[in-house]
Amino acid sequence: MPSFKPVIALTRGLEILRVLNEQQQTSVGALHKATGLDKATIVRMLETLEHEGYVMRDAERALYAPTGRVLVLSQGYDQHLWIGSVADPFLQDFRKQIGWPSDVALFDRDAMIVVQTTREPGSMLLSRKPGFRFPLLATSLGRAYLAFLPEEQREAVIGQLAKNPEHWNDLARNRKKLNRLLSDTRSRGFAFTDDAYSREVFNDAMWAIGAPIMQGEQVFASINIMMLRRAVAVEDGIKQFAEPLRQTAARIAKALVTMKGGKA
Repeated sequence: MPSFKPVIALTRGLEILRVLNEQQQTSVGALHKATGLDKATIVRMLETLEHEGYVMRDAERALYAPTGRVLVLSQGYDQHLWIGSVADPFLQDFRKQIGWPSDVALFDRDAMIVVQTTREPGSMLLSRKPGFRFPLLATSLGRAYLAFLPEEQREAVIGQLAKNPEHWNDLARNRKKLNRLLSDTRSRGFAFTDDAYSREVFNDAMWAIGAPIMQGEQVFASINIMMLRRAVAVEDGIKQFAEPLRQTAARIAKALVTMKGGKA
């Protein structure tokens, strides 16, 4: 447990920087909508970040954008690079085997973050590069990761998500429904993307299944398959790809353990 209460100003500043980094270029109004923070507070945070060199301001259009200095904040973190590099050859082989793109993602506090992908630029409606963040409870990658965590870790994550007002986290506040969904996921061995998320983000043109990349009780990451509804019906996709997905996840997990010297 922390020795002191969180520094609220720092928490707010980091939230502003996180959202700004996700949106790449945005306004005070958009940041207010995304964070719920008072606009005056947002302006103070932005001006502080600008002073420190992490943010630049387009005065003519009243827009803010992150600078290259934000990269300095991630230099000490390389787990995503390691897992992405280990997973890449397996993902490439998997793409050749099934003909559909896949992502590998890691858990990042309250969301999942893509660390490797076989999506091609401009394909599948949109291209999501490594570093893209998306809601944990709405996606097959997030649900597959959460469902297979050891109970204590899973409860801690759900508790954190329940405090987040984003509408994709409403499920964390409906424990009966969430527990049933996670139990079904464990029974199947894979997860589905939420239908509402598919409608909102992909105009209901795509669907996905995801599986955990795990060894024993340790869940390293998760892997998915993205498919067009008009090309692959859900029932057919499960019959064709669920088992190859689990097999690929197992191969990646085995390689991760081997790379760590056999320590899971």
